[in-house]
Amino acid sequence: MNLSNIQSPGVYINELNAFPNSVVPVATAVPAFIGYTPQAMYEGRSYANVAQKISSFSDFQAFYCYPDPPAPASPAKQYSPEYYLIKQKSKPIDPDYLIIDGNYYSILPDPNTIYYLYNSIKMFYENGGGDAYIVSVGTYGAPSKSPLAVGAPLINPNVKLSDLTAGLQLLMNEQEPTLYICPEATLLSVADNGALMQAMLLQCTETQTAMALFDVIGGRNPDPILYTQDIQTFRNNTGVVGLDYGAAYYPFVGTTTMQTSDIDYTNLFGGDMKQLAPLLNPADHPNAAAAQILTNIASPSGTPLTVTQYHSALQNASKTYSTIINQVLAIANILPPSGAMAGVITTTDNQVGPWQAPANVSIVGASSLPISLSESQQANLNMDPVSGKSINAIRFFNGIGILVWGARTLEGNSQDWKYIQVRRTMTFLEQSCKLACHPYVFQPNDKNTWEAVKSMIGSFLTSVWKNGGLMGATPADAFSVACGMGTTMTADDVLNGIMTVVVRVALIRPAEFIVLTFQQKMPVSA
Repeated sequence: MNLSNIQSPGVYINELNAFPNSVVPVATAVPAFIGYTPQAMYEGRSYANVAQKISSFSDFQAFYCYPDPPAPASPAKQYSPEYYLIKQKSKPIDPDYLIIDGNYYSILPDPNTIYYLYNSIKMFYENGGGDAYIVSVGTYGAPSKSPLAVGAPLINPNVKLSDLTAGLQLLMNEQEPTLYICPEATLLSVADNGALMQAMLLQCTETQTAMALFDVIGGRNPDPILYTQDIQTFRNNTGVVGLDYGAAYYPFVGTTTMQTSDIDYTNLFGGDMKQLAPLLNPADHPNAAAAQILTNIASPSGTPLTVTQYHSALQNASKTYSTIINQVLAIANILPPSGAMAGVITTTDNQVGPWQAPANVSIVGASSLPISLSESQQANLNMDPVSGKSINAIRFFNGIGILVWGARTLEGNSQDWKYIQVRRTMTFLEQSCKLACHPYVFQPNDKNTWEAVKSMIGSFLTSVWKNGGLMGATPADAFSVACGMGTTMTADDVLNGIMTVVVRVALIRPAEFIVLTFQQKMPVSA
């Protein structure tokens, strides 16, 4: 209260704040997913090319998924990839094949129907995800009605670099997201994939609020020997800007996200029963039951059954059909790991904090890996003396299962920023203190303000230290905060309206290499 304004006799109340301003910790695990969705409409409003915040998978379904038709119709399919079985003269090099009646059949997708965002969101929530942003850059495009050529890279022409970069730009206006994820980036060409990754790293550098999680092209079906070419291509395409704001994971992960009810005969041969019939009803040993079901599907009479009912009938009538469905399901369930890793990071942050390495943890829903990396193979991923671009391995360990076995950024040669938790902890501290200092803009640039800011930041860092986020036996060992004339500012700085606060913190590094040294000791007689 300004006492000079009091002119009338009476009693006046003057309330004084008893407590100083405090630093409110910012959220650390709020991923932003960019990609294609089944639809983007809610209550008559389009949510395409909008950064929409959600808090659960139910929210995602409400905004971006098809509504189910009335019973008794089968539930709407939110993601429906199409696959073709192509007969081969010899055993295919690609592991995605089946042997039916002594013949080899490659299982090849229609590349126009392959998308990853929907299942990546499911993996995110299965692994403990919470709040997230979704940027739908479009809906699924039309199928090509033809299979991918044998040995050709999986590129979806419906996934466009221009769409994804436009979605990325929308996040410039959002301060809350701390992770950028684009699972369908691996469906671009190698050149376009590199352009997108570099754009993501550049934006992370400009905003200083988020990290980008990357997947490696070729991680879906790697050659056990030539996979190193995919790794080198990835390193060549990530550029040199903002590498400490990026982290990559390899290989893809076989999951249980899709169930047998999600893949049926409509996913085979583009739904063409004429191409499926020779496999289920071969001329040399006919299957009358399967033939009748296929006839009813193609030319229904009376009250037709639902897709689910026909699917169940075919499973009972044909062992070959069940085998095909199971193999196609396994292929469709191989996903890029970035979505699951966003959930793993969220869980780690909620349980401990961003200073805990998101490694030596399992991935919920992961059932297999397309390649089993050895220690020597991982060594080449973890450290690259030339580029320094570390790639975090996902490995299988006997008796334990599948574990995330790396926590490095792409700046692997940097002593400052080689570890993910160091980069994320520093971002957490920077953004929390930055927002807390906003009320002091245009306040008097004097000792009272300097001491208030020092006290506020010091109290915050003390709480972080108590929670295990900083290294040191005492707060003085863990951090220091300086602000004042002669220490962080000159008289000229004060005249120019500049207030400089210098914060030094001792961040925690992980015990990445544990060395146990044993030495024999001379026995001592009693």
